Amino acid sequence: MRWSSLFIPTLRDAPAEAEAVSHRLLVRGGFMRQLQSGHYSMLPLGWRVHQKVGEVIRQEMDGIGAQEFLLPAMHPASVWQASGRWESMGDEMFRLTDRKGADLALGMTHEEVFAGIASELNSYRDLPQLWYQIQWKFRDEPRPKSGLLRVREFAMKDSYSFDLDDAGLDRSFDLHHDAYQRIFRRLDLDALPVEASSGAMGGSASIEFMVESPAGEDDVAICGDCGYSANVERATSALPEVENRPGGDAPERFATPGIRTIAALAEAGHPPEHQVKTLVYRVDGAITLILLRGDHPFLEQKFVDATGAVEVVPADGDEIRAALGASPGSLGAVGVTDLTIYADEALRSRSGMTTGANEDDVHLEGVDVERDVAVDHWLDLRLILDGEACASCGAALRIARCIEAGHIFKLGRRYADAMGVTVLDADGVNRVPTMGSYGIGVGRAMAAVAETHHDENGLIWPMNIAPYEVVLTVVKVDHEESMGCAERLYDELRAAGVDVLLDDRDGRPGVKFADAELIGIPLRVTIGPRGLENSIVELTARTDGERHDVPVDDVVARLVDLVVSGRSAGR
Repeated sequence: MRWSSLFIPTLRDAPAEAEAVSHRLLVRGGFMRQLQSGHYSMLPLGWRVHQKVGEVIRQEMDGIGAQEFLLPAMHPASVWQASGRWESMGDEMFRLTDRKGADLALGMTHEEVFAGIASELNSYRDLPQLWYQIQWKFRDEPRPKSGLLRVREFAMKDSYSFDLDDAGLDRSFDLHHDAYQRIFRRLDLDALPVEASSGAMGGSASIEFMVESPAGEDDVAICGDCGYSANVERATSALPEVENRPGGDAPERFATPGIRTIAALAEAGHPPEHQVKTLVYRVDGAITLILLRGDHPFLEQKFVDATGAVEVVPADGDEIRAALGASPGSLGAVGVTDLTIYADEALRSRSGMTTGANEDDVHLEGVDVERDVAVDHWLDLRLILDGEACASCGAALRIARCIEAGHIFKLGRRYADAMGVTVLDADGVNRVPTMGSYGIGVGRAMAAVAETHHDENGLIWPMNIAPYEVVLTVVKVDHEESMGCAERLYDELRAAGVDVLLDDRDGRPGVKFADAELIGIPLRVTIGPRGLENSIVELTARTDGERHDVPVDDVVARLVDLVVSGRSAGR
């Protein structure tokens, strides 16, 4: 392609709202433009990268024997109602009604639709099956941001496995795990597999592939010593022992006028680790108490995962007062028998604790949690914090902000059962297959590469997904010998299968160099009168900026070797 005819609308400055590096550079480099919040148009450069990312994914999926499908993006409500997710997905699902009054949805994911197709499987001999697609998904994100990292419309590779038993699911899961690692290596992404929550997907096991980046929205606990890693939604740690304070045979009341916070109570002589924090939530419509140590944050996702609750929202002030008779800041669970009570495991065996008395401006001290509180369920509910001890080896955990680049789930039989999928086993007995679900966002992977491959001058694409692998920059387009050399190199490189861009624009060399660096082409060949006097051109690598003079007659072979080597990286 010739730059003079290619649409590359580079910008000097990024939009003011672009906070993430990838957002800024992909807009400045002319890769994409925003249509509305959370919706982006892919321009020619962006679409080339997007397609190349998709092709890397496709090759590795084909390599494990997966078969490619293309399913509709618009679904009838009935398939989501069959699985129960029509209600549980809530406001993130785009819903619409057609002219006949039928309820429809834009697909957030395709478990139900793939399971419906799997109802045509008849025998255990038809299994295993690995099916995938690269298709558009739609999610009504309340706060789209960071360019392609949080959008409302995006392309995703989603794949699904169908196996007769759990051993088969384990094999399919491991195949995808290994394929994902190869995909991310080829994209030059340092993606760490971590234990994760299954969220609305459900299932018995879940692994996320996380790329460390300030632009991420997930926190991951990482142990540098033993290798333990988990999303904080699943992470655990070893807490230091806390010596209980003395207490009597029963809690004692004491006045706390104006004290409404953990910090204020601590200033009054009751440290946070000796306080019981009482949270009031509406869980699937029922007022519920959730208890944690005063210095421990509540992690809602852990609660949802442990309980299977669909609606978990903080109760409002009127609901709290009606249930407990006091306002937030004076709440507790001592003596409460008519509400379900969940307590974090860190409160087990704790005594000499302080908590609200369910009377404004009054607290209780000397509380023995197991003696004085009718706990219905003990769960791990707390958010672990940076520096806490690893539960496996005792070393300090590091909390790192990460981008979720991929996610794999063991779904089990939930969706197959809901859609009526059965096969006959070797004994002629009907069995419900077990499923796995595996996703990679194509645009998100593209953005993750941009987040981790750039410098102050612009993007630095890996060879595998660069929009063009080589750019030929002509210093003086009115110099006949320079243009003749450029045209010859251009033809030879194209014939050798290299993605080459000929910068034939009539502009200042500095502008051309800056544009090539901004859009991140891995190799640049500079062709100018001075070099051609000595039959040489200048070869510059985008990764390190090193420049080498190369004889004109050798440069094509040199470039082909570099491109082939770059394409092979990570294989």
